[in-house]
Amino acid sequence: MNKQDTTNSSTVLDRRSFLIASAGTAAWLAMGGLSRTAQAASPHVLPPLPYGENALEPVITARTISFHYGKHHKTYVDNLNKLIGGTEYADLSLEKIITGTAGRREKSAIFNNAAQIWNHTFYWNSMKPKGGGEPPAALKQRIESSFGSVDACKKELASAAVSQFGSGWAWLVLDGDKLKVVKTANADTPLTTGVKPLLTIDVWEHAYYLVYQNRRADYVNAVLDKLINWEFALQNAG
Repeated sequence: MNKQDTTNSSTVLDRRSFLIASAGTAAWLAMGGLSRTAQAASPHVLPPLPYGENALEPVITARTISFHYGKHHKTYVDNLNKLIGGTEYADLSLEKIITGTAGRREKSAIFNNAAQIWNHTFYWNSMKPKGGGEPPAALKQRIESSFGSVDACKKELASAAVSQFGSGWAWLVLDGDKLKVVKTANADTPLTTGVKPLLTIDVWEHAYYLVYQNRRADYVNAVLDKLINWEFALQNAG
C-alpha cells in the first residue's frame, strides 16, 4: 500500500471511529446519564463531541470549539485524573464524585474539575446543528404549562444566562413536575440541588469571546434561536 492509500485509509477509519463514538455518546446520554459505563477504564476520558468542530458555525466557530473543547474541557479531564489518582474517588462516576465533594472546601479542586467535565459534556449535547425552532410536542406542552409559552421560556433562559455575574451556567431543569430556569456560578451544577437538568448554556467567557467579545446576549440568543437541542431536553425529562 502506498503512502496516499495509507493516508486515505486512516482518514476513513478516523471518520468511522468518530461517527461510532458519537453515536455511542448519544445512546449513552439517552439511556440516563453522563457517567462512565461499567466497562470504562478507571481514568476519566474526554467524551467525543456529538458533531464535528465546524458543525455549529457560524454561531459557534470551529476555532472556538477547538479551544473550548480541545483545551479547556480536556484540561478538566486531565486535572481530575491527577487529583483523584490513588484516592477514594478514583473509581467513581462523575456524578458520585460531584455529589461526594460538593460543599467540601478541602475537596473543591476535585469538585470543580469533575463538575466542569460534566457541565461541558451536557452543554455540547444541549446544542445541535440546525437546532432551535419549535420543541417536540410533548416538551412544548410542558413548557407552556410551566412558562406560558416557548418564547417566555426562552426569554427566561436568556435573562438567566445574560444576568449571571461572571462565569457560570443557565439551566432548564425539571423540579418535580414543573420546569424551571436556574443559573449557577463557576462550576456549580444543579446535580447537587435535587433537580433534573434538561439543557444548559455555558456563559464562561471562553464559550463565546473569540467571536462575540463582550456581547454575551448576542451569543445566548443565537444559541437559543439556532442551536438549542430541544430533543435532548425531552430525553432528559423522561
